[in-house]
Amino acid sequence: MTAVVAPVATAARRYRAGARRRVGVVVAALGVAVAVLFVASLVVGSVVVPPVEAVLASFGVGEDATVFVVRELRLTRAGAAALVGIALGVSGTLFQRVLGNPLASPDFLGVAAGAGTAAAAALVLGGVAGFTLSGYALLGGLATAAGVYLLAWRRGVSEYRFILVGIGVAAFASSVTSYLVARAEFTDARAALSWLVGSVGMATPGLVTVVAVLLAAVALAGPGLARMLRALELGDEPARMLGARAERDRFVLLGVAAVLVSVATAAVGPVAFVAMLAGPIATIVLGPASRSIVAAGLMGAVILQVADLVAQHALAWPISTGVVTGIFGAPYIAWVLISAARESSGT
Repeated sequence: MTAVVAPVATAARRYRAGARRRVGVVVAALGVAVAVLFVASLVVGSVVVPPVEAVLASFGVGEDATVFVVRELRLTRAGAAALVGIALGVSGTLFQRVLGNPLASPDFLGVAAGAGTAAAAALVLGGVAGFTLSGYALLGGLATAAGVYLLAWRRGVSEYRFILVGIGVAAFASSVTSYLVARAEFTDARAALSWLVGSVGMATPGLVTVVAVLLAAVALAGPGLARMLRALELGDEPARMLGARAERDRFVLLGVAAVLVSVATAAVGPVAFVAMLAGPIATIVLGPASRSIVAAGLMGAVILQVADLVAQHALAWPISTGVVTGIFGAPYIAWVLISAARESSGT
C-alpha cells in the first residue's frame, strides 16, 4: 500500500509545485505588461514623449513642457487605468468565485447600477459635480450591495438567490436612471449619460489616491481573504468542517468586492465588463487547475489600460473607455450563454 501511495503523493506535490510556478510566471508577466502599458499611456498622445523622458517627467524631472504634459495631462489617467483595473479585476473574481457563476459580476448584480443611479440623481436633481458626485456614487454602490444582500437573506445567502436578486435590483436601478435622464434638462442629461458610460479620463488625483489606499489595505488582508475563498469553494459543510464560518466569510468577501467596485465606479464611472472579463481570462492563461486573485486583478488592469489606449488613440477622435469595454464584453456574454446551453444539451 505504501509503495502505491508514495508515487501518487510525489506526483501530487510536483503538480502543485508546477501550478505555483505557472502562477508566479503569469503574475510576473502581467505585472510587466501593466508597467509597459502604464509607460505607454505616458508616452503616446498628440505630443509623443520618449519613454525614459516620460518616466523621469512623472517624477518631476526634465524640461518644463514635458513635465507639464506628463504630470498634468497623462499621469492621473494612466494611474487610474492601472489601479481601477486592478480593483475591478479583484472585485469581479471575488463575486464570480464566491457565487460560482462566470456572469456573477458587478455589471449584473446591481452594484454598478446602484452607483450609476445615485450619481445620475445627484447630477440631475442637485447639480452635483466633481468629488461630491463620486461620493454619491460610492454611497449608492454600497447601499445597493447591502440591499441585495438583505433581500437575498433567508437564514443565509445562497448563490442562486443572490444572483437573481442582484439582477432584479440592477434592472430596477437602470429603470430609475433612465427615468431621471429622460426628465432632465438637456445639459444635465448629457452630463449624466457621459458619466454613465464610464471613462478613465474622469478620474482625479484624489480619487486615484483613494483607490490606491484601498488596494493597499486589500493587499494586506489578501492572505486571509484567499483562505476564506478557498474554504468556501469547497462548499459550506466542508468549510465548516475545516473551522471556517461560511456565512461570515461569504459576507466579508462579498463586502470587500462591493467596496472595491463602488470605489472604482466612483472614480471613473461604471466602466462595463472589465470586472466580468478579468477573472475568466486570467484563468485561461493560468490553466483550469489554477486561480489567482492577483492575476485576475492584474488582468483587469491590462484590459482597462488597453481599452483606454484604444479609446484615446485608435480613432480620429477620442471616445469613452466604457464604449470600448462594452464592445468586447457583449460577445463574451453571448459566448458564455451559448457554451452553457451546449453543455446542458450535451452537444
